[in-house]
Amino acid sequence: MEILTASHLSKQYPGEQNLALDDINLAVTAGEFLAIVGPSGSGKSTLLHLLGGVDRPSSGSVKLYHTDIYALNETKLAIFRRRQVGLIYQFYNLIPNLTVTENITLPTELDGQKVEQTRLEQILATLGLSDKRNALPGQLSGGQQQRVAIGRALINQPAVVLADEPTGNLDQRNSQEIMQLLHAANIKQGQTIILITHDPLIAQQASRVITIEDGQMKETR
Repeated sequence: MEILTASHLSKQYPGEQNLALDDINLAVTAGEFLAIVGPSGSGKSTLLHLLGGVDRPSSGSVKLYHTDIYALNETKLAIFRRRQVGLIYQFYNLIPNLTVTENITLPTELDGQKVEQTRLEQILATLGLSDKRNALPGQLSGGQQQRVAIGRALINQPAVVLADEPTGNLDQRNSQEIMQLLHAANIKQGQTIILITHDPLIAQQASRVITIEDGQMKETR
């Protein structure tokens, strides 16, 4: 079942002559692990941001669970994104004065929902952070901070997790640990994951790979 579709998606930034994305069509199946690769400036991150409702396209549409996300106003889009999209960034984007637990549960708290303690404990255990629950980000290693970011992305059981170079700031050992955690979420929980990477070894671990060059989809595997 297709969970996310992009149709004729294009993006042109003000003052730029060339399109950052040019007529992208993409369908993602529920439970898929998709990697998007391409050189720097190719449009990978732009595509990810458009798929997740972080930025608006110049033309085209994105549907998640058959909802045309760009037909929503900003308030409804923010709520939809918070509930249905988990975001993981290269530089973690944790709140420095919040604990591990508070960072992970932030999307739930912002949504005005009660944190499900059983799920929180499960996530902390899976991520190897049970003994770090009260630590601040500055007290953690880079790999541990990225684990917190993964927990934050998964806490609301979103329709799709979008990971933008999640291993780009980590050494090889931590990179593989992060990939193992993403694979576990994908296989054990059926989590749909779309991952941006410039590392072909990381991309090869996905079930499907697409290549973006000069804003266009060039090939698929």
